[in-house]
Amino acid sequence: MVDYFRDILIHRSNLAFGVLLLALLLCTVSCEEQQAEVIPFVPETFDLDFNEIKKRGKLVLLTENTSTSYYLYRGQAMGYDYELVKSFCKAHGLELETKVIGDMNQMFEMLNKGEGDMIACNLVITSERLQKVNFTVPLAETKQVLVQRKPDGWKRMKKKQLRDSIIGSALDLVGEEVHVHAYSSFYSRLLNLQEEVGGHIHIVQAPGDIDSEELIRMVADGEIKRTVADQNVAQLNNTYYPNLDIDCEISFPQKIAWAVRPNADSLLHELNSWLVQKSNANRLAYTYDKYFKSSKSQKKRVESEFSSFAGKRISVYDDALRSEGEKIGWDWRMLAAMVYQESRFDPNADSWAGAFGLMQLMPVTGARFGIDSTMREERNIEAGVKFLGYLENLWDDKVPDSLERVKFILASYNVGQGHVLDAMKLADELGLEDEIWDDNVEKALALKSNPKYYSMDVVRHGYCRGGDATEYVQKVLTQYQHYLSLSL
Repeated sequence: MVDYFRDILIHRSNLAFGVLLLALLLCTVSCEEQQAEVIPFVPETFDLDFNEIKKRGKLVLLTENTSTSYYLYRGQAMGYDYELVKSFCKAHGLELETKVIGDMNQMFEMLNKGEGDMIACNLVITSERLQKVNFTVPLAETKQVLVQRKPDGWKRMKKKQLRDSIIGSALDLVGEEVHVHAYSSFYSRLLNLQEEVGGHIHIVQAPGDIDSEELIRMVADGEIKRTVADQNVAQLNNTYYPNLDIDCEISFPQKIAWAVRPNADSLLHELNSWLVQKSNANRLAYTYDKYFKSSKSQKKRVESEFSSFAGKRISVYDDALRSEGEKIGWDWRMLAAMVYQESRFDPNADSWAGAFGLMQLMPVTGARFGIDSTMREERNIEAGVKFLGYLENLWDDKVPDSLERVKFILASYNVGQGHVLDAMKLADELGLEDEIWDDNVEKALALKSNPKYYSMDVVRHGYCRGGDATEYVQKVLTQYQHYLSLSL
């Protein structure tokens, strides 16, 4: 299990180094060079379309950690783009893997290298981007607006006095400082604006690892003077930061869409077909309103200490999960993913079968590890982790590969080790790999609800709803990846 997490951490360290290196390279480009939007040239575009994605059973989404596209709240993944892409995947029987990328340049490069299948993050269609990707039908329309801080005491100012104290038109930007990303459509717009107004705008390139919403926050806190944002995002952030002015429009309306590789024709077709279906119209409208118009609810989520913005906490039990995870060499975020799946962090949760508490232990198992339903939440976590340690020892010599072993442990926690041991024997009997989970032992476990298979001589523990256990494993691992992707 320790090896499993070490492999993940090595991968994440390499990724972080690559992002840092890219950010340093971007910073060496002087803003005075006035370059257009930078989208890396990729000599060969990876060839993988919808049929291959269907065979793989998984679609990989590239997105940003923003309050509109993708974020976590009380351990749950949320976001306008995320929810819609997840609905698309559900309609096509696909799992969804989400990769959070902080640099748009890297996002385009990863897409065309096959490290992701689509980009969804409030992406504006531009001529520069059309050279590298194909866009779906538009999901929404927006304008670019200047985001600037109102002066101190703005609440006491008269309207005209306030307007005179801030930039009111694009013409007033001449000679002024604006922070934007070099890879953004805002950068390109400011370059074009310079030609239109016939004057120099001091464009400061923001580091690649700071997203557009972080730039908005920096303006609100007085760390930088101005930035540019899409109007729909700016309006939402204005509810968090009322000291911002976002009334100065600097562009005509622009279309927002999702992006795919230029050779992913069938994926583009499937996405477009899903987006224009009449049966999805209400879903699209409801989801847009949820994130862009229901400002009070959105503000509550985003400003919560349990969001991936404000507090960087998953739950009130993070410290206990860290402490207990260290005892058995488990990443505490894996434990958090289990607790989320078991109880949604509700200490009073119970099931029809009698399971109780945060980790939904059965009474017999709880008693075995020294607790009952009357004990405090930390004791429930402690007992659940002791049970995991027991399962770790059980599977250590049966499944040598640590990446595989964690799946067997999770399945055993959910359905019992006896049924998983049966599934290993059944897999071997059916000519499947008995030490590989995906498409092998998980397939055999799902068959244990069928009399033809649970009646076989190699099966000792009879019937079980194995499909529920395989789904449990997938959901926990998916939740864990959400926590990893946002470095919580």
